Amino acid sequence: MTMTPEEANEFQLLMKNRPHVVILGAGATIASIPDGDKNGKKSSVMMGFIEKLGMNQVIANTKLKTDSINLEDIYTELHERDDCENIRMLLDERIREYFSDLEIPDDPNIYDMLLLSLRKKDLIATFNWDPLLLQAYQRASKITKDLPLLTFLHGNVLVGYCRDHKYGGIIYAKCPECGRHFRPGRLLYPIRNKNYTEDPYIQDSWKAIRNNLKRAYLVTIFGYSAPKTDSEAISLMKEAWGTVDKRNLEDFEFIDIRPEEELVDNWKEFIHSHHYQIYSSFFESSLAQHPRRTTVELFDRTMECKFTKATHMFKPNMDWPKVQQLVDSLVMEEEKLGENEFLTVESA
Repeated sequence: MTMTPEEANEFQLLMKNRPHVVILGAGATIASIPDGDKNGKKSSVMMGFIEKLGMNQVIANTKLKTDSINLEDIYTELHERDDCENIRMLLDERIREYFSDLEIPDDPNIYDMLLLSLRKKDLIATFNWDPLLLQAYQRASKITKDLPLLTFLHGNVLVGYCRDHKYGGIIYAKCPECGRHFRPGRLLYPIRNKNYTEDPYIQDSWKAIRNNLKRAYLVTIFGYSAPKTDSEAISLMKEAWGTVDKRNLEDFEFIDIRPEEELVDNWKEFIHSHHYQIYSSFFESSLAQHPRRTTVELFDRTMECKFTKATHMFKPNMDWPKVQQLVDSLVMEEEKLGENEFLTVESA
């Protein structure tokens, strides 16, 4: 079917303004602070985390049936035993203390650049408890207010909400309706019953990612392993994404150090044929190579058959003046667009 020039223009405008959804796992935080946070403290994955929390002896005294060192496996058994309520509460407290102490380094961080590489039409969904993304957001918002929506799929130590009203935000803020301080949300869920509808704030986060996945043009998985323990999470995302044969225009992108075979196998129900890219570094990805133009570049390359060229890039060790200058030039171009105009990227 041949489009008229007006229809082609409308189609291009629609496609380029579809969401870019980025899903973050523990690997993203580890990549963002490879040498530790501002004070040299490092983040962690689930495996062996009990030891980092100083809970080894406490857990040993409960005589668990599981021999796993994965935090979620251990929590699941604690959740199913009535005699372990105090240990569950202590575990939650230790987790909050551990992650709440993390501070983003002063220099521009991968999380700063990630936020600034996206726009309001886009979404970042994170499974991470640490506060680094939110700390970065507070800095990025001083450069531009046109930033992606954030959702916290497993809660976050820096996020709270009002249980009586539909408001949430930074944990030390207050509900604008009742004036009470926000209360922390839930962090841990048992593997066999990850009921995301139980917590109103988490429920809203999942509603946001599902709505955006339905409309997404590009999806980036950054350091998220899609573990079997997150089967409910994967199921909810798959329901929103739909069948791969109906997503033949969309692309998947992975920022991960794991083998290609493992990544593709984990996400095979989401990837249409060869429509995926794998990068071992954030700086190789579309987010750094084509910041704020990721869906634009995808359309120009795949639908317009352009050999696209990266001209405005985030690079390692950039200082704040260079980051500011780069973002300002891109935002200025965006603000000059007319109502029915769309962005393009340069050809090689």
